[in-house]
Amino acid sequence: MPDTEPTPFDQMGGEAFFTALVHRFYAGVAEDPVLRPMYPEGDLAPAERRLRLFLTQYWGGPTTYGDERGHPRLRMRHAPYAVDDDARDRWVQHMRAALDATMVEQGLDPAWEQQLWRYLVGAAIAMVNTDTPAAGHAPGPTLGTSSA
Repeated sequence: MPDTEPTPFDQMGGEAFFTALVHRFYAGVAEDPVLRPMYPEGDLAPAERRLRLFLTQYWGGPTTYGDERGHPRLRMRHAPYAVDDDARDRWVQHMRAALDATMVEQGLDPAWEQQLWRYLVGAAIAMVNTDTPAAGHAPGPTLGTSSA
């Protein structure tokens, strides 16, 4: 049997990396007055698990997400929630903080961080489904890397 090349999931640190990233992200969401109400479950653990499984599968890890939930259909799954520019920016802010901390802890290669960050920002932008008043609103997220 031929050797297979490591997947991005493997190269980013596998299960340990994605578990730490998503756990830190949801710690921020739990305290956010705009994002927290978008999660109808009293406990964020089910949402944390879904995001972890989704990212794991997307980056080449086990296909548990698809096995359990089918096609991701991200826009459809987020349609019941008013995701505006402010919600997107808050999501990006919490993910950036989680990614920065997890990079240091797990030793993520900066090249993989850039690819992951571009994907996450693009996904966040795609989830916006309602307008935000422009007055006083800061520009949207950038594709830049580490905020440090």
